[in-house]
Amino acid sequence: MVHFARYLSPVGELTLCGQEDRLTGLWLEGQKYFGGSISGEIIPGEDTPVLARTRSWLDRYFAGEQPSPAELPLSPEGSPFRQTVWALLTEIPYGRTVTYGELAQQTAARLGRPSMSAQAVGGAAGHNPISIIIPCHRLVGADGSLTGYAGGTGKKRWLLEHEGAGIGG
Repeated sequence: MVHFARYLSPVGELTLCGQEDRLTGLWLEGQKYFGGSISGEIIPGEDTPVLARTRSWLDRYFAGEQPSPAELPLSPEGSPFRQTVWALLTEIPYGRTVTYGELAQQTAARLGRPSMSAQAVGGAAGHNPISIIIPCHRLVGADGSLTGYAGGTGKKRWLLEHEGAGIGG
């Protein structure tokens, strides 16, 4: 059974989803692929411990603190390739950005491959089911431009400015 809760944030309403003791989803209102990885019955669960912990994490994040994704039991559902990309995203430091190409190189190295397509990595990042906490907003184009964010580039810009990241066009 999947529990959900709403969270009002500076970037709009967020929907949090969790099963038992693990967080399985966090989407911005209007985000592409909203709820795409959730199956089965979804019921309200404001008091579910994992959702309460997630709300606390978000409170701290939006207050300007730098909570670590490792503080939460993240359990995004996806292929092994997507899992690798999402794990690498959690390693991007707060207030920093990485290009899709750089993340593709890191992904290739992690998977023991000679190379990896930046577009493939971008596709995996775009399907990230735990926005903000798995910080796909920290990915930028090769020239530093704000490209490709399922929640919209305006929200991506806000998140990066909130974190103090130097951002381009």
